[in-house]
Amino acid sequence: MDLLNNTINEFSNFYGERPLIITSAPGRLDFLNTHQDYKGLPVVAVGVNLRTYVAASISDNDFIIASGNLRDEGVEYVDRFSYGNLELRGYKWFGNYVRALIIAFEKHGYEVKPFKAWIRSSVPIASGLGSSGTLLVALASAINELNDLRLDRKSLAELAYEAEHDIMGIPCGRLDQYAAAFGDITVIETKPPYNVSTLPKLDGVFLVLDTGIRHSTAEIHPRRQSEIDEGLRKLLSMKLPEYLRKKLGSHYWEVKWDELKEQDLLPYINELDEVSRNRILYTLRANESTKLALKVMKGEAVDMRTIRDVLGLSAQEVEGLMSRYDWKESVIGRVMTYQHTLLSKYYDVSLPIIDELVDFLINEGAYGAKISGAGLGGSVIALVRSENKARELLGKVLGKGFAVKGWIVNIDGGVTVHGK
Repeated sequence: MDLLNNTINEFSNFYGERPLIITSAPGRLDFLNTHQDYKGLPVVAVGVNLRTYVAASISDNDFIIASGNLRDEGVEYVDRFSYGNLELRGYKWFGNYVRALIIAFEKHGYEVKPFKAWIRSSVPIASGLGSSGTLLVALASAINELNDLRLDRKSLAELAYEAEHDIMGIPCGRLDQYAAAFGDITVIETKPPYNVSTLPKLDGVFLVLDTGIRHSTAEIHPRRQSEIDEGLRKLLSMKLPEYLRKKLGSHYWEVKWDELKEQDLLPYINELDEVSRNRILYTLRANESTKLALKVMKGEAVDMRTIRDVLGLSAQEVEGLMSRYDWKESVIGRVMTYQHTLLSKYYDVSLPIIDELVDFLINEGAYGAKISGAGLGGSVIALVRSENKARELLGKVLGKGFAVKGWIVNIDGGVTVHGK
């Protein structure tokens, strides 16, 4: 039985009635420019067919939300509350996402009728696949439909972001919420007006490998953000040319990163401590390699010197890449692996076992591989030539104990209403 029908049946068994609405949103692969959305830089996400489903109906009095996944784990899985009790409840309580979302709707003047909902997801929690974003967007869509608010995808993504970032206080960017809302391979501009564009699909498939190592975005992001701020404060204390000073700021979100060139900053960056220097170099280099990848994916002209300089390859390596029939996927794969190396060596969000897994995937024939999400655990994603090759790689990875589970995933669309 597929997850959609399973969600409907579980709702019916729990509440004794059929749901009025069913919505879903995709999990996402944090494809390119990881840890850049909170800096206002464009990021690239891939919506995949691991989805979160929400079945819902109007309730007589209280809000009632139940999670099938939590029930399976044998832990508390029902949250019941009223309008008079929307306060967030303790740390990591799943119902906080629902409460925060209702508060976000209310802040914008939308009237939300009490509802009952059942949640069922194939997106593993805390595995770097955007589980909170897909939950919030699927819920926002259900609220939108139940109350006939007629909000578009961008509005749903913004409400989901506000619930998580502003109300719950999680220092995330907009990657997860926009990826869940729009799906496909999406470029998300993380500065106002937050434009979104869809890229052509790549040949090949994605392999997702869950390392089983859990992490928390709320613990990783603030530390990296403060480390960048420390480096920026030190830079601003130096005698900088005025044109550079105008592009910098005291905080990571104030910097005009897209206008900065590493070669201009390098004399000053080199005077920083290693941590500050590495955090800033990561930001610049990951962004430049993302620009390269976007040109390739859009079919724009890219000269070999740019590929060589951005990815640090030899002329011979570039010639080898460009002579392949699958040169586009090969270059994109190289960008993925390059960005993983940056995340590991310059952003310190990988682990030795994850680096070993990435190396193994490349040596076994993947185009490229990288960690997905905040890091220090979670999932590794790989771009692979075919489903057969992905299946072969998955078996080898599981056999060596590099991951606890894995999926060969398809690119999938954004938030969807399956029926009223």
